[in-house]
Amino acid sequence: MTTRPYVTLSAAMSVDGYLDDTSPERLRLSNAPDFDRVDEVRAASDAILIGATTMRRDNPRLLVNSAERRAQRVADGKPEYPLKVTVTKSGDLSADLNFWHHGGDKLVVTVDSAAEKVRATLGDLADVVSVGPELDWELVLDELGRRGIKQLMVEGGGTIHTQLMAANLADEVHLAIAPLLVGQPEAARFLGAAEYPGGSTARMRVLEVRAIDDVVLIRYAPKERTA
Repeated sequence: MTTRPYVTLSAAMSVDGYLDDTSPERLRLSNAPDFDRVDEVRAASDAILIGATTMRRDNPRLLVNSAERRAQRVADGKPEYPLKVTVTKSGDLSADLNFWHHGGDKLVVTVDSAAEKVRATLGDLADVVSVGPELDWELVLDELGRRGIKQLMVEGGGTIHTQLMAANLADEVHLAIAPLLVGQPEAARFLGAAEYPGGSTARMRVLEVRAIDDVVLIRYAPKERTA
């Protein structure tokens, strides 16, 4: 039986729960020490996953920035960079995005109707796999498990965080809470409306609370909900 990876959701949000504002520029929520913490978590992961919408909007490189951490990965017998993964149902991806041209191996997980479109767009920039007619997150995690991924870091966006939390597939949540208020209903939020396991009274276990300068890190264990 395939062992699914340990799934960590990672997000920085404002006090009122937003991942960004509606301005053209990306809202900087974390501070330098917290960005370094995220880099450390990336270096400890076997794969980093973002959704195609996040890729199109933010155009991230999604790298381990520390040369020392990359060197340690190599010394440990791992690739210099974690596998970079994106998921898409539409197959609307551009080969010009930073994601494909930095770091190590890339994987696109998609559905049957979009697989050939993605392969035609990306060529040899990424491996492309379909999990069937629908994007089933259990099948996505099974596929990553078959590829030897033991630690998966999910960096968004909000739709993916919501789907994984609602399906009870997130093992850990890292929330960096910035001392900012966005207050824009149309801006992206960390989580959206969903039927979450246990309902509104189920309480998650807190693993850690830590101040990182003006940002507060909270780590939760969402599968350990209690009534």
